[in-house]
Amino acid sequence: MKLASEQAGRLDVFENVPVGRAVRTMAVPTVISQLIVLIYNMADTFFIGRTNDPYMVAGASLILPVFNISLSFAGLAGIGGGALISRLLGEKRPEEARKVYSFCVYLGALVAALFSVCVLIWMRPLMALLGAGGDTYGYASSYAFFVIVCGGVPTVLSNTLATLLRSVGESKKAGFGITMGGVINIALDPLFMFVLLPDGMEIVGAGSATFLSNCIACGYFIFVLHGLQKQGSVLRLGPPLMLPARTSLIGIFAVGIPSAVTTLLFDLDYVVIDRLMSGYNDIALAAIGIVLKAERLPLNVGVGICQGMMPIIAYNFSAGNFRRMRDVKNYSLRLGLLCAAVSIALYELFAGQIMQVFIGDAGTVTLGTDFLRARVLATPLMFLSFFHVYVFNGFGKGGHALFLGVMRWVVFNIPMLFLLNAIFGMYGIVWSQVTADVLTVALSLFVYHRFAKRTFAGDERYSAART
Repeated sequence: MKLASEQAGRLDVFENVPVGRAVRTMAVPTVISQLIVLIYNMADTFFIGRTNDPYMVAGASLILPVFNISLSFAGLAGIGGGALISRLLGEKRPEEARKVYSFCVYLGALVAALFSVCVLIWMRPLMALLGAGGDTYGYASSYAFFVIVCGGVPTVLSNTLATLLRSVGESKKAGFGITMGGVINIALDPLFMFVLLPDGMEIVGAGSATFLSNCIACGYFIFVLHGLQKQGSVLRLGPPLMLPARTSLIGIFAVGIPSAVTTLLFDLDYVVIDRLMSGYNDIALAAIGIVLKAERLPLNVGVGICQGMMPIIAYNFSAGNFRRMRDVKNYSLRLGLLCAAVSIALYELFAGQIMQVFIGDAGTVTLGTDFLRARVLATPLMFLSFFHVYVFNGFGKGGHALFLGVMRWVVFNIPMLFLLNAIFGMYGIVWSQVTADVLTVALSLFVYHRFAKRTFAGDERYSAART
């Protein structure tokens, strides 16, 4: 009885806490952790930029898409499993939720390990594909070795476990773990880069700091989950062969695969941007590398809001509480658009100063300032795009999420990159995001409203949610 009461208390944020406070309770720790992750990713670029070596900056920037691809496996296991766990709890099926949790932990660790081995084996062709030339190959491959080959498993496992924690309402613990890892990374960067290692090895120092900090974060999550297991949480690790029901396996992959594919396509877009920009010069490549990291700040805020929202959406959709589900969705949407509007104002005003934080090279700063002011205009459009993907993931409708992701990247964004690059050159690459996401948002709104009309038409609970 006591264990059941503790479990019910953890789910109170899904059921009874006022909507605004519930979303903030779930989203604020997630947003903070997303910002810290971004800051420690940018910290590598910041400290590497202190060398004023654009080739070293470009080498590290080339690995960002590959690093993010590795994180897509956390989406496969974490978002696929986390959304299902929340829905199972809404259906009052805790034992099945426990089996889903165990399966997703093993799944995340396995696919991360396989990806790390593949990167190690095919390092040289991968670097060539990313556009690493003679001046950047050594830097890029060294950085990839530490953050992906060595650090792939702890990085993916940390993010998977954080998402699974949020699925049962433990957003604060999830946010603290990711934040702690980021803070440690920021602290270790200058120590490894400028104190422990000799000149010219700064990128090795940055990679080593990232690897070690992710190992520490992973250890924290294992410790926290061990404590929750003693308290009766559904997040209890079982034997590897204890599989969930067939319908649950389908549910995990129905959401997890589209989530991973969407992330892969997002990062493929970054790879194409880097590849096209490398055709101009290394200064342009360094500039866009910094811009692609700087623009992630408002995007990560939006992702944090969506990640905090999704478990509440999933739980209430499964429980049939459509009024609360709808209110959570609308509150999160308004909050995300407000943050996007604020980011546009700040980035337009301070784009030059933001670039100077990362590098002192005048040519890179000038070019990057123009790039950043153009790219940030897409922020509210990008938020609306992935907001609808998270909503469909919460519903368990991975097919809808996959359709929107494929249309966004394969049909709109990537072709727009090639088209505008051919017409307008490097500035066409920069403006492609705004152009493509106008089409994406229009499609997302159409698909959602069509789904809502078909799914909820005539349902009294939905009618009540609209009044």
